[in-house]
Amino acid sequence: MNMERSLHLKKNLKHQFNWDRWGIFAVLISTLVLLPIATVVWMAFFPVENIWPHLFATSLPRYLSNSLIIMVSVAIISSFVGTWCAWMIVTKDFPLRRILEWVLLFPLAIPAYIGAYSFVDFWEYAGPAQTALRDFFGWANSKDYYFPQVRSIGAAIFVISMSLYPYVYLLARAAFRDQSSRTFEVSRALGASPLRAFWLVSLPLARPAIAIGTALVMMEALNDFGAVEFFAVQTLTTGIFTVWLEASNVGGAAQIAIVIFILVILLVVLERFSRRKMRVHQRDNQSIIPTRDILPFWKGIFVAKLCSLPILFGFIMPFSIMLHHAVNVEGLWTNTTFLRATWTSLWVGSFAAIFTVGAALVLVFGIRSSNSILPKIMAPIATIGYAAPGAVLALGILLPMAYFDRFLADMVESFSGINIGLLLTGSASAVIFAYSVRFFALAFGSIDSAMGRFSPNIGHAARSLGMNPSRALSRVHVPMIWSSILIALLLVFVDSIKELPATLLLRPFGFETLSTQIYNSASLENIEGASGASIIVILVGMIAVAIIARASR
Repeated sequence: MNMERSLHLKKNLKHQFNWDRWGIFAVLISTLVLLPIATVVWMAFFPVENIWPHLFATSLPRYLSNSLIIMVSVAIISSFVGTWCAWMIVTKDFPLRRILEWVLLFPLAIPAYIGAYSFVDFWEYAGPAQTALRDFFGWANSKDYYFPQVRSIGAAIFVISMSLYPYVYLLARAAFRDQSSRTFEVSRALGASPLRAFWLVSLPLARPAIAIGTALVMMEALNDFGAVEFFAVQTLTTGIFTVWLEASNVGGAAQIAIVIFILVILLVVLERFSRRKMRVHQRDNQSIIPTRDILPFWKGIFVAKLCSLPILFGFIMPFSIMLHHAVNVEGLWTNTTFLRATWTSLWVGSFAAIFTVGAALVLVFGIRSSNSILPKIMAPIATIGYAAPGAVLALGILLPMAYFDRFLADMVESFSGINIGLLLTGSASAVIFAYSVRFFALAFGSIDSAMGRFSPNIGHAARSLGMNPSRALSRVHVPMIWSSILIALLLVFVDSIKELPATLLLRPFGFETLSTQIYNSASLENIEGASGASIIVILVGMIAVAIIARASR
């Protein structure tokens, strides 16, 4: 009996780890995506020069405390603004509600670093705001009046919050919209005030969605480099740049990166743990769309103004300031540097999108086609790259690529005597690979959800008609999910153009994208020079906002 059970177990294991071509492809893609994270972990625990004691004694506490302050503060502001606006939009009827429902997503098109540059340009001592105050009140200089410090951690928190609150708004709006109005009406019938009913009934039901949105906000706040660096706030992300580029200590940078990665993992675990016992079930035949309360005219105007404030600070002001500079700078749109950076961003983003979506398509199809269990285990882990900041991924990509470059160059030179130089790290390949790893989860999620909507019997029917897996993928599956593939391509393309930390760390000499040109110009206090590239990045970001708005109808 034991012999039979042992043989059955061995047979089952052999079946689960039965290798086929698509299973091998899926494992290889997952391994490539996970390689940067594994490299960072290796470098942190086995550095050439261990500077943990020095970091703990000097800069690490400051980096960590500033990062935690920004993460927590941004999470509180973003969750409050996003949840309140979502509740008003879903449950109240007031002037401009239909327009505000979609315009509240617009700040997603403004990267935080562009918001930071425009914020400082408007509010600094020489900016239009303080200049107008001095002219109006007759003040001679800054000694005659008090004005809050513009480049501060508080300003960084505000700008990043106005850029990221749409993550919470989008998910909270969907959660409130999907709630049955009966639950709210029953609480009101039991004597609860509207505020109490919201606090005790509607908010707990929407809590999982709000928690996910808040976790995304905190990850993005931790990833930010351009905004905090411009506001002169030292965080863990800026610490990676300092230790790596200024101190030339890759191991120390990896050790800081490990702290970031631990924080990201803790965020994911806490978000899952916070809703571990929450089970919200709602039968479709009992779901009734929430009825909106019609607000009195002046109260409705007041609510509309409050809902407009995040749009004002998160989209209208940054876009207007950059557009003003872009229109008034002569020769900006025909500048050679600007045109070259635009072209570089377009082709690099396109290659990254095609490579990422192609790899995600192969991985998803490989998981569904292969009998092996290993791709199914590795695939969810491979999507963790989206949670890792760009600076962390850049650190993990550089070492293996440099090692492969040296190995390839030595091998070619030993056979042909020709020195081919650095093919990967000396080109845009490292940047494209970083984009692919960073945004792989976007493509994977879009394609996996699209394929999940169709029965597996469709693939089985194609196989029964004599198609091999490759033909079934190209002739059956791809045409069925073509719209989701296009959406994934656009989302990866847009996010690649906006990515700053990974581009700064991995770009070869003379390699400029729109994001790096914005950063270089702004770091020299040349906001006019950054305005043209900023407008292009914002307009491209609007594509992603349009996709999200359409998908969330």
